[in-house]
This record gives sequence, C-alpha cells and structure tokens, in this order.
Amino acid sequence: MTDLDQAYANGAFIPGADTYPIRWAAEAEAFRAALGPRARLGLPYGPGERQWIDLFLPETQPAGLLVFIHGGYWKAFSPRAFSHLAQGALDGGWAVAMPSYTLAPEARIAAMTTEIAAAIATAAAEVAGPIVVTGHSAGGHLTARMCCTDGTLPPEVASRLTRAVPISALSDLRPLMRTEMNDILKIDAAEAATESPVLLPRREGTDVTVWVGGAERPAFLDQSRWLADAWGCPLVIAPRLHHFNVIDDLTRPDSRLIETLLRPA
Repeated sequence: MTDLDQAYANGAFIPGADTYPIRWAAEAEAFRAALGPRARLGLPYGPGERQWIDLFLPETQPAGLLVFIHGGYWKAFSPRAFSHLAQGALDGGWAVAMPSYTLAPEARIAAMTTEIAAAIATAAAEVAGPIVVTGHSAGGHLTARMCCTDGTLPPEVASRLTRAVPISALSDLRPLMRTEMNDILKIDAAEAATESPVLLPRREGTDVTVWVGGAERPAFLDQSRWLADAWGCPLVIAPRLHHFNVIDDLTRPDSRLIETLLRPA
C-alpha cells in the first residue's frame, strides 16, 4: 500500500470498523419493514440492473424531496444499507429518495453521474416541491456533481434543486488516479477534468454547504476544504466524528445536519 492509498483508507483507522456495515444493514432493514407501504422500493429509472430508487414517504403531504446518494468509493454498497438514514428527513415531513447506480468496474464515474441525474429526475416526478441532495464520500462527489453547470440535471429539475450538502465528498479525482483502487475505477486525466467538482463551476441558485467529520482522515478534510474554497461555500467540520459515523445525524430531525438540509430556501 502506497502512502496515497493509506491516506484514503478509512476502516484501518476506525475502531470496530467492520461492525458498521452489519449495523447499517440491520437498521436499514428494520426501518423499511416498519415503514410498510410508505416505502416504495425498486422504482426503475432505467433498464439497468442497478438503475432503481427506493422512495420513502412521510405520513403527510411531502414538504419536498431529499435525495441521499450512498458512498463506497463508487464500487461498493447499495442504498439498502442506508435506508434508516431517511428517518430525520421523514420526521421533518420530507420524502426521501435513495438511488442505486451501476458500480465500478461495470461503469465509469461519468456514467454514474448521468445515472444519478436520471434517478433524481424520476424521483422528482413522484414528489412535488423543492429538492435537496446529500450524499456521503463517493456519494458526496455525486452530490456535488448535481450542482455543476454542465447540464447534468434536466433544467426543470435543476430549477427545483435548492440546496446540497456533500458529506465527506471526494471532490478532486486527480489524487485517486495514483491509488490502487484506480485499477477498478479507471479514472484518467480526461475524466478527472470533467468529473472533479473542484474544477467545475457551481450552478447559481443552489445553496451548498460542505460537511466533513473532524476526526476523518486528513485527505478527506483536504478534499472538503478544496471544494469549499473552490465554490466559496461554507464548510462545517463536525467535531469528533469519523468517516463512518458522520452520517448518523441524518437519522435525527433535530440535528444540525438535518436542520441545514431542510431549512427554508
């Protein structure tokens, strides 16, 4: 493992790291079961095996749509490991969409960006009102990509995107080209240039707050600072939180993270 590989490794530096995916999966399954018919699972947005969304609905008319995009270095996990993270927004009266997307090596990152845009458009057709987007790690990257001016989102959907909070986002892909994981991701210079949010302009009218845990690896703190600096937007460093528990506040409607996401535009 090179120094750069170690810089982007998370589990080795988090006590009990191997227990987190087990807990996430159990909590997510229990959440879906408890929600019953308000969990609309597997809505397709395309013909691909992983081109679907899970849509969770509040008890009342939704105030808007929150989209959560899962992480896993673009090559691991499913949104169904994170269903329970919808709880905070649901308690706030918002619908929550969690898209699946084709992972590496079957897809390149640019294709994932296109898929997420299509998934958001599909969810937006189901739920009226404002749209806010958040995501974690690789999902934070895809969150930021939805805020760029390159026409990724259809104009009618982009006009509804009021806020985004990339969490622990990988905002500059160029360092990852020199890691072992790039044997799977296949990022090249051209893709790094077109898919790195730090190199792209942010769309006007979309409020962005960059979020990262204070106990994360320095590389992730750097990636978040780079994005906040490039886009001139606020950076929140959540004290004491690491890469695996920084997303837990999405379950709590009174958390600063949820309040940031759902505050009126």
